Amino acid sequence: MSRRRGADSRPRSTGPIPGSGRLLYYFGSREGLLVAICDEVNKSVRASLDDWTDLSADARKLWQDLTDPAAWPIERLFFELYAHALLGRPGTEGFLQASVEPWIAASAEILVRAGADPAQARAEARLGLAVVRGLLLDLLATGDRAGVADAYEHFLSSALARLSETASSPAAGP
Repeated sequence: MSRRRGADSRPRSTGPIPGSGRLLYYFGSREGLLVAICDEVNKSVRASLDDWTDLSADARKLWQDLTDPAAWPIERLFFELYAHALLGRPGTEGFLQASVEPWIAASAEILVRAGADPAQARAEARLGLAVVRGLLLDLLATGDRAGVADAYEHFLSSALARLSETASSPAAGP
């Protein structure tokens, strides 16, 4: 939902701009085109998770990127498409699944690498996804960057404490 570190989000033209008829042919509808754009942004951000080496610092950096006002237009688009998909609008088929499961899987993998109990990692990942998206909705609705930043920091501190407890428990292994 945000730009990848160092990525330039401005559109680049690699040739002639196709007309609306051609766009409809390739994407089926305006929503289909917008879903494809959001899918690519999401894939790019998820790919950046592979580079994470410090869960705490990298999670905070991602939060900074997500809450940057420059990212708000694509986030508004994401939530608009999410609502359209929930209503079953044509062109949004598969959007909900593509917006949830890949994030949970990628986040759970990061948590396991950081020492989380694999049996609990998916639940923690789902909780984290829900909190981040809820706080982003709050931010877009209210513009209260300080309030959502405090709430995110509270959540992240709690999540890191749970991870620390899990990683240091004898059942976690060597």
